Amino acid sequence: MLQISRFNPIGISLIIALALTLHAHAKPNILFITVDDMNADSVGCFGCPIEGTTPNLDQLAADGIRFEHAHVQVPNCTPSRNVLQTGRYPQSNGVEGFYDVVVDFPILPEILKENGYRTGIWGKVVDTTPTSDYKWDKVMSSTGGPGSIKSAKEVHRLTKKFIDDSLTAKQPFYFVLNISDPHHPLFNSPGAKKKGHDNFPPSRIFTPDEIVVPGFLPDIRKVREDVTNYYNSVRRADDLVGAALQALKDSGEADNTIVMFLSDHGMPFPFAKTNLYHHSTRTPWIVRIPGIVQPGSIDQEHMISAIDFMPTILELCSIDGPEDMNGSSFLPLLKGETQARRNQVFKEFHETAGGIRNPMRAVETKRYGYIFNPWSDGQRLFKSATLYSPTYKAMATAARDSKQIDTRIQHFNHRTVEEFYDYEKDPDALNNLINGPRYADEIAALRSSLQAWMEAMDDPVLDAFLNRNDPAALKAFIDQQDAESAARLAGGGTRKRNKK
Repeated sequence: MLQISRFNPIGISLIIALALTLHAHAKPNILFITVDDMNADSVGCFGCPIEGTTPNLDQLAADGIRFEHAHVQVPNCTPSRNVLQTGRYPQSNGVEGFYDVVVDFPILPEILKENGYRTGIWGKVVDTTPTSDYKWDKVMSSTGGPGSIKSAKEVHRLTKKFIDDSLTAKQPFYFVLNISDPHHPLFNSPGAKKKGHDNFPPSRIFTPDEIVVPGFLPDIRKVREDVTNYYNSVRRADDLVGAALQALKDSGEADNTIVMFLSDHGMPFPFAKTNLYHHSTRTPWIVRIPGIVQPGSIDQEHMISAIDFMPTILELCSIDGPEDMNGSSFLPLLKGETQARRNQVFKEFHETAGGIRNPMRAVETKRYGYIFNPWSDGQRLFKSATLYSPTYKAMATAARDSKQIDTRIQHFNHRTVEEFYDYEKDPDALNNLINGPRYADEIAALRSSLQAWMEAMDDPVLDAFLNRNDPAALKAFIDQQDAESAARLAGGGTRKRNKK
């Protein structure tokens, strides 16, 4: 349920005063902060079992609202971020992988710019819009030396400068601050020192005996070490969030600025990133808007997702958006109201940065999750960036002597065509219940819901879904996908970037 404390007279007066402050300008500023590869449950206020991971994010949530059932649509970088900036699913915006797409519809920064906003970005520039050469008003660049993208001091400087320059220009701003932690290489992990990342340590360093290994991973030594490096990077990401918020406060614009925070997808380990499980897409979505959002609010009732970001921002700014956006504004929820039809989200995965396709579709409710894997035939191997992580390598080694770990590795590598989980009882997706008669009605309902969504989206995976019990039809579909990817790669149709 939605938890909102009772107003008292002083509180009402304060909120009214802040509302007047926020709307004293014709348009509010927007500070949109993202982090890379962070699980929702790595954040303290979202239930992290490790104390002290994210003090700045916990404070941001205390000053605003957090959504317990928030998801992104896609569990890898570029497709996920393009959903946010286009208000469209990948099959609608064309960004299903890591390549440029020329679009014939307006994207969020373009619409904001046309309405008087000064647009700026730091980090993940080519991952954030369909065309990598899209012209933001200002692309902020770090000048603090190797690895300084991990520097809280640098984040404060760049954020403050962009805001100050916007004030000088007498324009409201839309600043997208993309923090690269906790993406590999993690703090104190292979490759981090070479990139200079370890030159900027987090404000607190965790030790392996302090951390908790996620339930979907085996608790073995090398996995625990990798997860420890991850949590140190989570803390550093939180340091950078704190620096950005301090810069906003120092500018004097905090009371007239919408702050939104989320992660682009789950942690960079098997069964999270580049998958469609609960932890793959659940994101720690926090919103602070003085005068509109009551501090300390928690929405435990509604499901929101990345597809709703653009419509919400535009409505907050009183700007009409394209009528054919796939999402819808959740502004009423920010005001403590309720909304109908927020009981499920649709999720998808299509392609890695190397052009490897293992298309998947999923629908998730607050309790259940259904996943369709048309690529799964018992032989084809799932491939993604997480295979190169120390955790996967440690699991593969340990599987030689552990039947339990070998079973997990085999499932990760091959899957089944359909998966179904009771996330309320099994949030780590350890027990696939697709053949369990006890859940037959729930499975049928989610299949029907997913089919209706795929039909509405004119999803190219729909025919495969309708023929999910026909191995020959699924093979023909995957062969076609592989051929399309190979043709695009042969034509140079991919961005040159590191693997995601």
